[in-house]
Amino acid sequence: MNIETELARHLQRLCVDIGPRPSGSPGNQAAAEYIGRVLRAAGLEVEEQRYECPAWEHEGTRLEVNGAPLKANANAFSPACDVTAPTVAVGTVAELQTADLSGRIGILYGDLARAPLSPKSWFLKSERDDHIIRLLEEKKPAALITVQAATAEFGQVIEDWEVNIPSATVLPGEGLALLQQGSASVHLRIKSRQTPGHSCNVVARTLGAGVGAARIVLCAHYDTKMDTPGATDNGGGVAALLTLAQVLSQRKHALGLEFIAFSGEEYMPIGDDEYLRRCESQLGQIVAAINMDGVGPYLGANSITAMACSQAFHAHVAGVTQKYPGVVWVEPWPESNHSTFSFRGVPSLALSAVGVRNIAHYPADTIDKVSPAKLAEVVSLVADIVESLQDKSLEWGREARSSLGAVAV
Repeated sequence: MNIETELARHLQRLCVDIGPRPSGSPGNQAAAEYIGRVLRAAGLEVEEQRYECPAWEHEGTRLEVNGAPLKANANAFSPACDVTAPTVAVGTVAELQTADLSGRIGILYGDLARAPLSPKSWFLKSERDDHIIRLLEEKKPAALITVQAATAEFGQVIEDWEVNIPSATVLPGEGLALLQQGSASVHLRIKSRQTPGHSCNVVARTLGAGVGAARIVLCAHYDTKMDTPGATDNGGGVAALLTLAQVLSQRKHALGLEFIAFSGEEYMPIGDDEYLRRCESQLGQIVAAINMDGVGPYLGANSITAMACSQAFHAHVAGVTQKYPGVVWVEPWPESNHSTFSFRGVPSLALSAVGVRNIAHYPADTIDKVSPAKLAEVVSLVADIVESLQDKSLEWGREARSSLGAVAV
């Protein structure tokens, strides 16, 4: 097998032939079917861990000021609306606290629109974001317009299916035009629909030749934001996962292997919740979890970090990584599927990339931004780590803990 050719094939299928893959969408289901076919062709038995989730469809957004159209795009999961109302501009939390938004269209800009707001049910949400969402719901605006900061592509400040306020995003130029109009009436029409849907994690396993059910987990998420082909986030990670399954399933190992293609990572980690519902009692049997998310960009360097592991585990993996001068060690970061394992004491590695302009979550995240050679570097490194852990025990890699359950220092 030519590794780079196989990686390019998976990228083409996921990011070009299928395209955007948000949970609950036809693209998401097509990706799950493709992943399952590849894993079965590698001789693996496949489990689909299905769960319910919203399916959101967007037909179009129209924004008019004094009859003149302005370019706008509905935020993910926005309810439909057709409203004409005066605007109120708010740029800070303090302004939001005193603003009268009832029956009006709020324009969120500045500090309020500098980053996406955490979903209401996300366990990592910040107190600030929770406070902003609570204020918005209490003030009952007819709709919201969020001004995207400093980009030529639409990002989304609100992307939560539990927020029942119609909202759309505008780019900086349109935001400037709105703010210069003062409190002029604006017409916002969003044609969208949210219905019950489903998605699934796609899981395949091999049994180890050793005693017991000890295993190594390899994972990557295959879902995307609404409007992106998701090549770096996370078509490259899934391509690497599938290629590793094709390679490693043909070898005999003392430890079992579990390959997980997660869904639901981008908006709410309900795919992780479903995995835990089925498998949390088995987490103590995992020697290590290795997650790939954001790997392989042409203009970046692949990165690795370790969490919830012993000093011996960290030093061992660092030694293996020395063979790969193109890979850099970074500080731990929580925002991906590895946290499902590391937060519960499983030694975890997260591979991503640094030094690249942030194109994740945007339409520009296309396969021409991904290097098959850099993905092959990830495949080789992860395979080497897997092979190097075959003689390691479950206890060896875990952090030492006191009798009270705290990490020993």
